Amino acid sequence: MVHFEVTGGVDPLLTAHMQKGDKVLAEANAMVAMQDGLSLKGRSRGGLFKSLARKILNDETFFQLFIEADEADGDVLLAPKIPGDIMILDIGERQYMLSDGAFLASTDTVSLEVKSQGIGRALLGDSGGFFVMSTSGAGQVAVSGFGSIQELEVKLGHKLLVDNGHLVAWDASLDYELTINSSRSGLLGKLVNSQLTGEGILLKFKGEGKVYVCSRNKGGFIDWIFGERPTDKAAKNE
Repeated sequence: MVHFEVTGGVDPLLTAHMQKGDKVLAEANAMVAMQDGLSLKGRSRGGLFKSLARKILNDETFFQLFIEADEADGDVLLAPKIPGDIMILDIGERQYMLSDGAFLASTDTVSLEVKSQGIGRALLGDSGGFFVMSTSGAGQVAVSGFGSIQELEVKLGHKLLVDNGHLVAWDASLDYELTINSSRSGLLGKLVNSQLTGEGILLKFKGEGKVYVCSRNKGGFIDWIFGERPTDKAAKNE
């Protein structure tokens, strides 16, 4: 049986302890090192059409990485593409929705599928476009976030507002809707004020379940990097 373990400090690694016959699914290019006796295989997950759906509809990789302990027990080290924390989620009694880029690895007993969402959430929520990733089955999923990851609890009768750029994963049983962090009235006024002030688009969760957020906003960080380039600074000062 596969056992996931997070090791390391600021930028941790995910160690998958595998026994002979075990399989682990991982995002492409996630493998850092592995012991002899394990093998890597790239293949489509869930058949041609499901793999195409993940690629075309949700911009996930068509081929995913399978690590198999086909000759002996062994360990494999995995790492996300961007620096940040790793969290292991237990799948079974709870199922989760995953934001873009959050998936790192899972046991072979967990399935990942695309799920459609409303047009408002898709166009403005930045939580995965018209389709987001959802889990099914039973096992474990390792997710990654930019910066540190914090678990938040949503309780009945209390709503939780989360900036969309900091969202990693959330309980599939939770209801959520789009809102904008602005005192302006009307959708157009809120959108304009959001762009002028930097106030973000939020997702409002209600029900009972867990939400995982990360400390850094990848989109905001990328904008900051490009904004600090000498050519961009010169253009702003003109």
